[in-house]
Amino acid sequence: MSKARIVIAGAGNIGCYVGGLLAAAGRPVTLLGRERIGRELREHPLRLTSLDGLDLEIGPGSFRFASDPGALSEADLIVVTVKSGATAEMAGLIASHASERAIVISLQNGVGNADTLRSALAGRRVLAGMVPFNVLHLGNGRFHRGTSGDLVIETSDATLLEPMAVPHLGVRPIDDITAVAWGKLVINLNNALNALSGLTLHEQLQDRRWRRVLAAQQSEALDLLRLAGVDPAGIGKFPLKWFPTVLRLPTPLFRRLASSAVRIDRQARSSMWDDLERRRPTEIAELQGAVVDLARRLGRPAPVSERIIALIRDAEAKGEGSPGLDPAQVLPRAA
Repeated sequence: MSKARIVIAGAGNIGCYVGGLLAAAGRPVTLLGRERIGRELREHPLRLTSLDGLDLEIGPGSFRFASDPGALSEADLIVVTVKSGATAEMAGLIASHASERAIVISLQNGVGNADTLRSALAGRRVLAGMVPFNVLHLGNGRFHRGTSGDLVIETSDATLLEPMAVPHLGVRPIDDITAVAWGKLVINLNNALNALSGLTLHEQLQDRRWRRVLAAQQSEALDLLRLAGVDPAGIGKFPLKWFPTVLRLPTPLFRRLASSAVRIDRQARSSMWDDLERRRPTEIAELQGAVVDLARRLGRPAPVSERIIALIRDAEAKGEGSPGLDPAQVLPRAA
């Protein structure tokens, strides 16, 4: 498996970062993406940086870039990193072009992408995965990882992950990813708040008012998950059920506790902020939207998530980037 030909199906922020690390380690990698990214990577070397001090340039001879989905026909391993809204389309392309023997791994936000792929790719091996870290596209071929964490992939056969066992990319197998995926989603509810604030993640999380808004969102989601019988996984030593309480603490105490759970550098921002700034559709339907869908199935309200969805949809419609809102404009009672 270490010689597997890998196609990164979605050369965006996560795709270029993960694919670049694989290519730097000598894996045969094709980045499948839009031509605008192809042009950028022809004009500039692919440069990967991180909060850990990584600064790595990968020359164009180390990987192949393709915008033609026919490149999927060469793959032994397909790593799907497209936005959630494009999952069904990518599944169709994989079905049309890829070998039935190719293993498919979903490294996407949300909790339903692997099921969407499995539904369209019946009989093929599809593995659900989770990316805990954030990657920001800084332009000129540079992709920066601003938060910590290892990839998690649902499989009991660790040999399937050998192609992805490369320097600077932690990856671990897990038997059941449901709790991990929901835990990541609850944490990712902050993506929308960061996009609405216009602040860096560091600045936003130093503001107790913003943390109270995030705590209200997480409390709503955790209450619904408890009713649904789902126990979402936390980060490090902190159970997720503690997060709302920790977020509401005074900033000095919050800072001490949070530093042991996750590291965030001072320039990191959420992918949803990046989507608003680049006038692209966001993944709000797969994050807060998943909470609202769960609430509807349970016959319960989800007013906090519905409010955040409305604000993001308004920002998308205006096409002016982040609206730079104050916490009291988002959720007055929480702030």
